[in-house]
Amino acid sequence: MSTAKKSEDSVFAMIKLGLILVAYAVASCTVLAVVNNFTAPKIASNQIEKANAAMRAVFADADEFSPVADFGASSQGSITLSDFYVARRNGETVGGVVQVAGPTYDKARIVVGMTLDGTVTGMQFLENTDSPGFGLKASDETFRLADGQTFYGQFTGLNAHDGFISGQTFDAISGATITSVAVGNLVTAGTDAILGYFESQGF
Repeated sequence: MSTAKKSEDSVFAMIKLGLILVAYAVASCTVLAVVNNFTAPKIASNQIEKANAAMRAVFADADEFSPVADFGASSQGSITLSDFYVARRNGETVGGVVQVAGPTYDKARIVVGMTLDGTVTGMQFLENTDSPGFGLKASDETFRLADGQTFYGQFTGLNAHDGFISGQTFDAISGATITSVAVGNLVTAGTDAILGYFESQGF
């Protein structure tokens, strides 16, 4: 076989291989697109339901939560605020819910609800990566303070205008001072954001 013929066969072999790879890539992309088309709505629905469940947990009196379109994620130092919702009952605005993340002994992400007058309707942990046995008690539903409440449950009914000061306006976790203080800071940032928003809206 001549050198020219070998070279020609080699070129055709590479072209054939390239076409096969393109065909596989197109087929793979098509399958992924079809799968995504079926699963994306379900994933989005699950995320919305999870968010609604968290909001209902911290604002049980509301029957509707509307996202605030002009509220982008913002930061207060190392604390980040996001996912702000207006809470309504029978069409009337009764308060707000916001997600807050920031450093604790390690880090935590919470959601906090508050009425228009500054009363906390509830606070829940979405994430807490502090150490087991100490800071992790903050989000542990089996851990109880001296008065029988969970650490996060004691925030319900407190008023933002009184501040959230560990050991003064709320009970700290023994041996987890850093976490206790940090959670107070997260709740403060969240309630300040809610108060600020409603003040800007004339409430």
